[in-house]
Amino acid sequence: MSAQKGQYAWMATVGEKGQIVIPKQAREIFGIKPGDTLFLFGDEKRGIVIPPKEEFSELFGKVFLEKDGDNK
Repeated sequence: MSAQKGQYAWMATVGEKGQIVIPKQAREIFGIKPGDTLFLFGDEKRGIVIPPKEEFSELFGKVFLEKDGDNK
């Protein structure tokens, strides 16, 4: 299903082993292939996100670096 150009929403079912199948259209759009490693980020109030591989390094910095720049 598609909202606006470049924005998508899909549904997936969680199996008994806790696995989900990423819809074919999503795999094609984001270049996800068998054997790829995906990172999942979760927030109990906001949900789970799987960022595109290309954006991971940028997101990594935002998630793990302290806002004030203090490296304790």
